[in-house]
Amino acid sequence: MTNLTSTPSPVNSIARSQTLGDILRRTAQRLPEKPAIICGQTEWTYAQFDALVNRLAVGLFAMGIQTGDHVAMLARNSHGFAAMRFALARMGAVLVPINFMLKADEVAYILQHAQARVLVTDSELTSLAQAAAALDTQVAEFIWIPSEAETLPSPGMHSFHTLAAAEGALPTPAFSSADVLQIVYTSGTESSPKGAMLTHDAVLWQYVSCVINAEIHTNDLALHSLPLYHCAQLDVFFGPAVYMGSTNIITAKPTPDNLLPLIERFGVTSFFAPPTVWIALLRSPLLDANKLHTLVKGYYGASIMPVEVLRELASRLPGVRLWNLYGQTEIAPLATLLGPEDQLRKPGSCGKAVIHVETRVVDDNMFDVQAGGEVGEIVHRSPHLMLGYYKDEERTRAAFESGWFHSGDLATIDAEGFITVVDRKKDMIKTGGENVASREVEEMIYRLSAVSEVAVIGLPDPKWVEAVTAVIVVKQGFGLAEEEVMKHCQQHMAGFKCPKRIIFTKDLPKNPSGKLLKRELRQLYA
Repeated sequence: MTNLTSTPSPVNSIARSQTLGDILRRTAQRLPEKPAIICGQTEWTYAQFDALVNRLAVGLFAMGIQTGDHVAMLARNSHGFAAMRFALARMGAVLVPINFMLKADEVAYILQHAQARVLVTDSELTSLAQAAAALDTQVAEFIWIPSEAETLPSPGMHSFHTLAAAEGALPTPAFSSADVLQIVYTSGTESSPKGAMLTHDAVLWQYVSCVINAEIHTNDLALHSLPLYHCAQLDVFFGPAVYMGSTNIITAKPTPDNLLPLIERFGVTSFFAPPTVWIALLRSPLLDANKLHTLVKGYYGASIMPVEVLRELASRLPGVRLWNLYGQTEIAPLATLLGPEDQLRKPGSCGKAVIHVETRVVDDNMFDVQAGGEVGEIVHRSPHLMLGYYKDEERTRAAFESGWFHSGDLATIDAEGFITVVDRKKDMIKTGGENVASREVEEMIYRLSAVSEVAVIGLPDPKWVEAVTAVIVVKQGFGLAEEEVMKHCQQHMAGFKCPKRIIFTKDLPKNPSGKLLKRELRQLYA
């Protein structure tokens, strides 16, 4: 019998290549004249996008970047970001995207830990990039990339335009889909940030799940406004859209006065935002459902969508089908999904595992919790999953204990298998010997028509150990008193769940992906 298990030759490996750089080339061959990128005054077809990425990769090789090198990127959304992402992937370099809201010493920690020698940045973030790199990092060279608005190259840096004018052919690939594509650092809410190592395989398996379960299509005209450094916008929406050949509008300003005119002007059909941005759109005087008639696909994630806001969205934008996407950086990041048909039938749920993920809700002994209310931790198995945390074997072992990835999220599961996230383990409030899920209290307070946003946290208390505290943003033009909130909660919830303290504020702290920063609230009001 012929031996079919022999190791393939290098020639076969090249012919069978399936990396992130390959998917753009294939899309360009299928749809060369299709508009691919629209950002500010820049427009590229897929053929132009692919050719530019190839020249850029050649230029990166010429400046000394090698396959496997770690290249950090600290930049806002732009066509330059999109091209650099695919050029690094095509040459086998490892992308390290960095949150541009971090301080210089926080950026320096990631640069040091990731051992990045090259840092990509834009004009607006040049000062931060240079200040961080000067803090005992290995960064020796900078690359400037263009922004959504026209800017001049930063002095003393390699210019995107010069690199993208390079001529010649790329060297034969010396990497495979099993190699690391990117190291994405978690937010570090519990400890120092961890670098999740994601391979080309992991990200591409995840793209297929997104295409199938989130119905990403060639005909989509997608608006990308949340930061591309964040895995949700980068790899749940932008990457799969390129994979399928969608048209992509990129902007760095996720504000209603920018987003609503863009949707109307271009006839956007697909849009992702966290609940905080959807809430901002609902509160904007510019919101006119008649002008958004092309928008038919709406996605939310990154944090929990209040059920009352979900109902308001369905009422005010009835032509928009909604998807709830849940996951985490370590799973590239999509894990479960709630589709349009279940939004109002299963409000508040994050749905079921997508096609390439197996998900359970388990107790401390790894037994499945009982359906219908018992709380457990969400765990996953999937080809989407990271290899592990970069230079951190201990936390990698802990994350994959018992052969499953431990999300750190607490949830319930119903008899139909629909999962509802209750809280992060760290956000569970322990008050007077009882556990209180902050989400349950938030959902109750959202029933008050005057509430625009609310975050419930636990604050140190001599009697309760932690006092349930509600931090509330009131809708413009409305009034709300502490007594009203207290009375409302006391009428509908057990006494130990009710807030002991109400704080009114103008806004809640969020990261660029729209996730509420409860750690900052705890520090501010402790």
